[in-house]
Parts: sequence; structure tokens; C-alpha cells
Amino acid sequence: MTDSNYIKVFTGNLIITERIIQTLRDSNINAIVKEENESGLDPKIYGGHLLQKIYVHKDELDKAIPIIEEINSKLQP
Repeated sequence: MTDSNYIKVFTGNLIITERIIQTLRDSNINAIVKEENESGLDPKIYGGHLLQKIYVHKDELDKAIPIIEEINSKLQP
């Protein structure tokens, strides 16, 4: 995704990213999710955590950022 019009807006675990993705879709923002294993090993065999990265098109960035910030603020203790 280096030469694209998509910008990474969030990296986190499956539960939080699913909530963000659903909220973005409800707001008619098309987001792309890319999974990355933080240990570099297959988590099905070795365990480990998958990180998910959320990308949005640069034209939708101004709408997406406040949504993500609101969700993150609700999740902070």
C-alpha cells in the first residue's frame, strides 16, 4: 500500500478493529483491513497476536479520524 491513495488510520486487535470498521461502514466510509502477525510466526501454530491495520481513502480521512478518536476515547479507562 505504499503507492496508493489509502492512509493507515489505526492498528489494533481484532475486537477493536471490527468495531471501528463497522462504525466506519455505517458512516459510508469504505475501509480496508490488513492483518499482520506481530511475531512473524503463524499464530495458528505458534500462538501470538494478529494486529489489524485499517486504511481509508485519503478523501475520506477527515470523516474517519473523528469516528476512530471517539471509539478510542470510549475504550480508555
